Amino acid sequence: MINSIPGIRLRRAVAVALAGGAVLTTGSLSTAPAQAAAPARAAAAPSIVAKGGFVMNDANGRSLYTKAADTKRSTGSTTKIMTAKVVLSQPKLNLDAKVTIQMAYSDYIVSKNASSARLIVGDKVTVRQLLYGLMLPSGCDAAYALADKFGSGTTRAARVKSFIGKMNATARSLGLKNTHFDSFDGIGNGKNYSTPRDLTKLASSAMKSSTFRTIVKTKKYTARTTTKKGGTRTMAPWTNTNTLLGSYRGAIGVKTGSGPEAKYCLVFAATREGRTVIGTVLASSSSTQRAKDATKLMNFGFDRT
Repeated sequence: MINSIPGIRLRRAVAVALAGGAVLTTGSLSTAPAQAAAPARAAAAPSIVAKGGFVMNDANGRSLYTKAADTKRSTGSTTKIMTAKVVLSQPKLNLDAKVTIQMAYSDYIVSKNASSARLIVGDKVTVRQLLYGLMLPSGCDAAYALADKFGSGTTRAARVKSFIGKMNATARSLGLKNTHFDSFDGIGNGKNYSTPRDLTKLASSAMKSSTFRTIVKTKKYTARTTTKKGGTRTMAPWTNTNTLLGSYRGAIGVKTGSGPEAKYCLVFAATREGRTVIGTVLASSSSTQRAKDATKLMNFGFDRT
C-alpha cells in the first residue's frame, strides 16, 4: 500500500501534466491568428462553338469576353441592325409614313430565296411596320422597301446604292474599322462583313433608340396594312427569330442572322438588376447552338459585372 502511493502520485502528476498540455495546446489553437481564406477563383471563360464571340458591359464598354473578336466574318441578317439604325437616324423621321410595296421587293426575295415578312404587292405599309417586319421575321422584302424609301436618287438602284452608302458612313462614324456593307439585308456580294466586337458596338449604339429597343424585344407583332383598294389587311403575326426572348431571364434583343457563309449568328443583350451585358456570336453551328453560345456568354458576363 505504501509502495503504491508514489505510483499513484506519479500517475496524477502525468495526468495533470497532460491536462495542462491539452489546455495549452487548445489555448494556442484558439489564440493563433486565423489563416487567410484562399482567394476565390474567377470563373473560367466558357467554351463556345461559334468561331467568334464578344461580350461587353454595356454601361462602360468594358470587354468581358473575346474569341476572335476582331476577325472579319460574314454577318448574315445581323446586318439589319445597321439597316434599322440608318432609318431611325433620319432627320424628322415619320414612323407612320406609308410605303407602297413594289413587285421588285417580292421578286427579290424569290430570286434570293430570302427570309420574308410576306409583304403584299400594292399594300401600303408604315415605316414602323416595316421596321418590325425587318427585325422580327427578318424580312428582306422589308429591308428592300426601307432602302428604297430612304436612299437618294431617281432610280431604285441609285436609291439602294445611296442607302448602303449611308450604312457604311454610319459604320465609319461609330469607329467600326472592321465593318463593311454591300447590301441592305446581309445577302452580300463578298464585301459584307463585320466582327463580333464591331457588331456589339453597333447594337449598343442602336439600343439607344427607344423605338429600336421596343421593336427588338417584341416576341410577336401583327401589322394591319392598307390594301391597294383602300381596305385593311391583317397580316399573319410576325414572330421574332430570337428565341432567347422569353427563355433567357432579362433578354431584351437583339438580332439573329444566318447564311451559307455566315453560318448561324446572334447579337444579344440582357438586363438584370440594372446591369446590361451585350454581345455577339458569329459562325455558330446551328440556330440552337448559337442560343446556347449566347447563353453561356451572358451568364459569364453577368458574373463579371
